[in-house]
Amino acid sequence: MRYGINTWVWTSPLTNEEFKDIASKVAKIGYDWIEIPLEGLDDIDYAQAATVIKENGLGISCTGALGPDRDLISPDPAIRENAKAYVRGAIDAAQQLGATNLVGPFYSAVGRTWQQTEAERQSDLELVVASLKELGAYAADHGVVICLEPLNRFETSFMNLASQIAELVDRVDSPGVAMMLDTFHMHIEERNSGDAIRLAGKRLKHIHTCESDRGAPGTGQVHWDLVAQAIKDIGYNGPLVIESFTPKVKSIARAAAIWRPLADSPEALAENGYQFLKKITA
Repeated sequence: MRYGINTWVWTSPLTNEEFKDIASKVAKIGYDWIEIPLEGLDDIDYAQAATVIKENGLGISCTGALGPDRDLISPDPAIRENAKAYVRGAIDAAQQLGATNLVGPFYSAVGRTWQQTEAERQSDLELVVASLKELGAYAADHGVVICLEPLNRFETSFMNLASQIAELVDRVDSPGVAMMLDTFHMHIEERNSGDAIRLAGKRLKHIHTCESDRGAPGTGQVHWDLVAQAIKDIGYNGPLVIESFTPKVKSIARAAAIWRPLADSPEALAENGYQFLKKITA
């Protein structure tokens, strides 16, 4: 198992100077993995960041999201093309950083919710499958896997369940496209988080961990016993990454409703979350 944390816990947008300090803190706590958000594709120098990652002995993944002008199921072809250009740029960035997993809701804009008929949903599925086949091939050629994440109903009305992402991944059928799950979103949408993890099975390449309030794992209402057992049941040995947020994260603050600090300090959240995850997966 690899234990990681996203730099969104500390800052947004990320700079190289901040990353150097954060990476050192993360390694000292005991983490062996760090996750870099790709809000903009020119926020940091990837070569410098890759050196910092190696110096601290860390594994690396990248996360991203689609906004109003980047949406793979938008009715506007220009917006769809802009989304694909962003994802290809994120794949390039992940490769430069040494990351295999590029994770996030890479299908529609975060925060966009609407009522769909079944016919409209199937039409949108066909649209996103076609785009992800193209992007999955590009990812595989660059040694990267796009790990698709279902979000809760307040952040999207398109992909809320593990079963929906599993269907999407199976329809894309590409070595460059897999699944990720997030304990926060599962706590809202799934009837049983353990069953969702078991349904994902071998498709699952990445897990985000945070509490029912997006705080440190172990401080809220998530059923961690179900999560831990399911991880063991499927033989999952990939990254367990804490994804929590500073209120500075303007890019998704409204969609994710990040209005207040989620711990006494980012360091406290990181330390307490790490110790808890190690305990339940021992």
